Amino acid sequence: MKPPISMQTCEFDSSDEEPIEDEQAPIPISWLSLSRVNCSQFLGLCALPGCKFKDIRRNIQKDTEELKSCGIQDIFVFCTRGELSKYRVPNLLDLYQKYGIITHHHPIPDGGTPDIARCYEILEELAICLKNNRKTVIHCYGGLGRSCLVAACLLLYLSDTVSPQQAIDSLRDLRGSGAIQTIKQYNYLHEFREKLAAHLSSRDTLSRCVSR
Repeated sequence: MKPPISMQTCEFDSSDEEPIEDEQAPIPISWLSLSRVNCSQFLGLCALPGCKFKDIRRNIQKDTEELKSCGIQDIFVFCTRGELSKYRVPNLLDLYQKYGIITHHHPIPDGGTPDIARCYEILEELAICLKNNRKTVIHCYGGLGRSCLVAACLLLYLSDTVSPQQAIDSLRDLRGSGAIQTIKQYNYLHEFREKLAAHLSSRDTLSRCVSR
């Protein structure tokens, strides 16, 4: 599956429930190639659709219609519900579902990291979407911290040959130098495989105990 050449080729309905402050550019989506981890799919990363904060004035209806018309089937949202209210898109998850986009809500605190069990759950869901050739996008607020963290974890999860620094570099090449924003996120990636192995080992041990 090839990524869209330009998001501007997507059509969307001009009808709108909100007043349109001014004509906005199509929401930019960066497409991460997964070819280096033996996957033919692309994973989309973007900032928060419909966001209204400081000098950002996006229109939630137009952004959602655009995502739908571009064929997005699954969206992973890492913003907390508090953030969705703060950025004036409290009903975003419901709107996605109204448009028939399957929504995976996994809130992660801004600047933070998910615990390893939650991260594994996210990666498993992502892997299933990609395996089933579903056009998938992930986003947090800016599409730089949490989203890039999860995307980098996915690279490490899908291939043993990718190093943490290579995963970080891939996301910074795609999204800019602001990707992977905090020391906590940086360290999380370098410790990811060790933590995941410990999590899976403890889970297997528990499973054996329960099955006896």
